[in-house]
Amino acid sequence: MTPAASLAPIAPPDALLNDLLAVSLTGVIFYTPIYDPGGSGAIVDFTFEYLNPAAQRMMAMPERPTVTHNQQWPHSIAHGTFQFHVEAFETGEPREYNVNYQADGYDNYYRLAARRSGAGLLVSFTDTADQPRTPVEVALRAAQAAEQAARAHAEQQRQHLYEVLLHLPAQVAAYRGPDLVYALVNQRYQDYFPGRALLGRPVREAMPEAGVQAVIERLEDVYRTGEPFISHELALTLDADPAGQGPPVFINAIFHPLRNAAGEVDGVLDFSYDVTEQVLARRQLQQLNQELEVRVQAHIRAALAAQAEALTAAQHLAREREAFYHVFEQTPALVALLRSPGHRFEYANPAFQQLFPGRPLLGLDYAAALPEAEAQGFLALLDGVYRTGETYFGAEMPFVAAPPPGQAPRTAYYSFTYQAYREDGRIAGVTIFAYDVTEQVLARQQREAERQQLHGLFMDAPAPIVILSGPALVFQLVNPAYQRIFPGRDLLGKPLLEALPELADTPIPALLQQVYGTGDSYVAQEVPLMLARHDGAPLEEIYWTFTYQARRNAQGAVDGVLAFAHEVTDQVQARRVVEEGGAQARALAGELAEANQQLTRTNADLDNFIYTASHDLKAPITNIEGLLQALRDQLPTPAEPTALVPRLLAMMEASVARFQLTLAQLADISALQQAHLQPAGVADLVAVVAAVRLDLAPLLETARAELRLDAAPGATLPLAPKNLRSLVYNLLSNAVKYRAPDRAPVVHLRAYHTPAGAAVLEVQDNGLGLDAAQQAKLFGMFQRLHTHVEGSGIGLYIVKKIVENAGGAVAVHSQPGVGSTFTASFPG
Repeated sequence: MTPAASLAPIAPPDALLNDLLAVSLTGVIFYTPIYDPGGSGAIVDFTFEYLNPAAQRMMAMPERPTVTHNQQWPHSIAHGTFQFHVEAFETGEPREYNVNYQADGYDNYYRLAARRSGAGLLVSFTDTADQPRTPVEVALRAAQAAEQAARAHAEQQRQHLYEVLLHLPAQVAAYRGPDLVYALVNQRYQDYFPGRALLGRPVREAMPEAGVQAVIERLEDVYRTGEPFISHELALTLDADPAGQGPPVFINAIFHPLRNAAGEVDGVLDFSYDVTEQVLARRQLQQLNQELEVRVQAHIRAALAAQAEALTAAQHLAREREAFYHVFEQTPALVALLRSPGHRFEYANPAFQQLFPGRPLLGLDYAAALPEAEAQGFLALLDGVYRTGETYFGAEMPFVAAPPPGQAPRTAYYSFTYQAYREDGRIAGVTIFAYDVTEQVLARQQREAERQQLHGLFMDAPAPIVILSGPALVFQLVNPAYQRIFPGRDLLGKPLLEALPELADTPIPALLQQVYGTGDSYVAQEVPLMLARHDGAPLEEIYWTFTYQARRNAQGAVDGVLAFAHEVTDQVQARRVVEEGGAQARALAGELAEANQQLTRTNADLDNFIYTASHDLKAPITNIEGLLQALRDQLPTPAEPTALVPRLLAMMEASVARFQLTLAQLADISALQQAHLQPAGVADLVAVVAAVRLDLAPLLETARAELRLDAAPGATLPLAPKNLRSLVYNLLSNAVKYRAPDRAPVVHLRAYHTPAGAAVLEVQDNGLGLDAAQQAKLFGMFQRLHTHVEGSGIGLYIVKKIVENAGGAVAVHSQPGVGSTFTASFPG
């Protein structure tokens, strides 16, 4: 047999290809493309034309499946295998692709080769499920395992975050899609809308109130722009009435965009909390402001992937983590994450770090990082939460942080939550959510102090004051002045008519109810009431002038009435006496007018007498003075210094000098009587004081007195110069003459103007001083209160007349053994 004859004939190509495909261990698929029916020319899917037996076995599919490629493998687009097929067909070039496909019921590593063949695409692939794993596949599977672990950890952290959100003492909601459909609502948010279904409904459908439309618009803006919105004390009304007539509610809100894996906004996160009480309290006392912010934090760890798919997943997780952290980084609330048992700081937002400037926190245990907090008992609270798992809510607790060098410590107040978080079912640490309520606490303390002050003012006021509370007008406050009107009566805590039944037939209860109902104040003058002043006493007519004023609560609603009253019975009765005796009063007025004219004539005669006497007596007294001097010159000088005749002559000369001084002062008084008829002048105070100082120089030197002047150059007083000189001379000379024997005299003269424009002259000394009885007689004529100093007792009378003639007033403030201060004030 020849070699050629020994060979079997080769089968035809088609039969050979069919046999080859039948025995091949490699899966082979032949596709034809499906194009976009819209005419774009893009390939949107592939039709199965043929699967060889190996492909049928590995895919568990028939030879000609009725489904398309994307129907069989919906996740192939995400895994990139669909795009691999499209590129291989469109380029016509051979392509290879390795993928660990873990979706659509498959979990294996595949190697694919594809090439366009005519109008179709030929794909061969191998299934390595029953083959040793290559290093690439092992690495890829390890990376995917790490990705799955990271996803599981992220899901655990996300679940923990949502648990925290749902139990926060704030209102939390999450909205999805452009219609802002409720996807998450915590209980505090739901409590705002009892009986109203929210989940799954668009916010505009769930919230028809007019008062929240502005809030919804803000949420839509955040969704549209991707920009967070933060608002403090946002006002809204939660009344189901579309007109929005309900009471206002104030919230602090943070609306933050939520993004999907592609970084696109697909929802909005709503953190808000009610600050109505703080806003209303601050409005009542200068509208106090208090901020309360979101108390949420989450800690998400991301794993790095070895391959491109794992890296993409990690980036997605990082974006989610950053989205949550972005909220915490901006919120003014203090947020920290501690890992126990040492309470090590794993995260602290900027607001928390700002409380401890310049101090590292991350990686340190709580006691090492914040020793002052441990000393103030906060570490013990953290230990309790970690040990029991029970959340601790701290309300307005004081905390003193260690101050920076050179600054004083400051007490601040915080409301906070210590909440345990769990990993694998066990407590792993504690989260801290705190917010500064110092302003709120201080405002309340100030409000309480003012309330106590107001209560003290009411209780110490001399006028009767009561506060009646509620529609029954119960006595809530009764000051002593009001209680004295009703001695022996038990008023406090009783309704008005129960405590004072005699008022039932008076208009008072109706007036009080009118004020309570309308809020309008009521004032009445001289209202007569038949009242008993104490138990068992007869009724008597008592007249009152009173004011009834509505008291309002923090919401502005009337909740009581304040009554201010004072008794005017004596005034009314006095006026009645005057009215009844009108004729007698008019007759008496005529008599008084006639008597006044007689007194005017008498005063004129007295002025003439004083003037005449002072002038007519000057000559005789001058003659007596001359005769005494001549007699002294004629008498021999006595041998004994204590001889009687010289002493008598000295006494007579002193008496003549006093007589002359009295005549001069009487002349001054006579001139003062006419001074008010003359126009007032203006005198330069500094010049007048300088002249008087020269006149008093011997007296000042003898007494070793110090005279201090506190007046601006050019200062003037509304007096004629001679009158100002008399005023200054008398006050300064008296200050030196009546000095204390145990200290050198110091006289301080001041001149100034009051805010109302009045001119004031003040002379202060450190002399003997005067008691109250002496001060009452000080400005009378011929009043001498100290006999050890020579004087006529007219000087201060002249001072008083000079000041009063200028329209002013003179006063003295004195204390024995300390000194006196004389004050003359003139209207501006």
